[in-house]
Amino acid sequence: MNESLFFEDDVRQAVAVLQGGGVILYPTDTIWGIGCKANDTRAISRIYTIKQRYEKKNLIILVDSEEMLRRYVTEVPAVASELIHTYSKPLTIVYPKAQNLPSILVANDQSIAIRVVKHPFCIEVIRRIDAPLVSSSANLSGEPAPASYSSITDQIKQAVDYISTTDRDKLYKPAASTLIRILPDDNFETLRD
Repeated sequence: MNESLFFEDDVRQAVAVLQGGGVILYPTDTIWGIGCKANDTRAISRIYTIKQRYEKKNLIILVDSEEMLRRYVTEVPAVASELIHTYSKPLTIVYPKAQNLPSILVANDQSIAIRVVKHPFCIEVIRRIDAPLVSSSANLSGEPAPASYSSITDQIKQAVDYISTTDRDKLYKPAASTLIRILPDDNFETLRD
């Protein structure tokens, strides 16, 4: 089987699990993540349980385009749009007002952290499920993010419903995305670089 058929099969299986309310382990443009459909409250709760993470520590969501992003925030300020298209590293933006998302994903101040993802696997899965993916690093809360698939604990691997076969041999420099918050004056502040 050639590489494109392996990729297609991987995407197809991940989509089937997500559509069935499952949780997947998958590669992103930063590190390996645990995810589910962003409109599936039960699956989101499972991610918190798998990670042993307090529910008030918000998760981020991944979208495939600025067009999809606009469905989940009340406004995409010009500064955010410009950064999405010009920033060279993975960039997660905290938008002040979420919409069309379950309350479990939305912060107390109604904000939401969203990244327009650049990873081919993520993009293809998101397009096929026509919904954002929840994304959280593939580690227990408080532990270091894994540098590779092989460094993900068995506890995490056994807790998910599907593990992507894409990029299992890739080494990541464990680093989260740059994180910025949009401010009311159409400016931004860097929360994590």
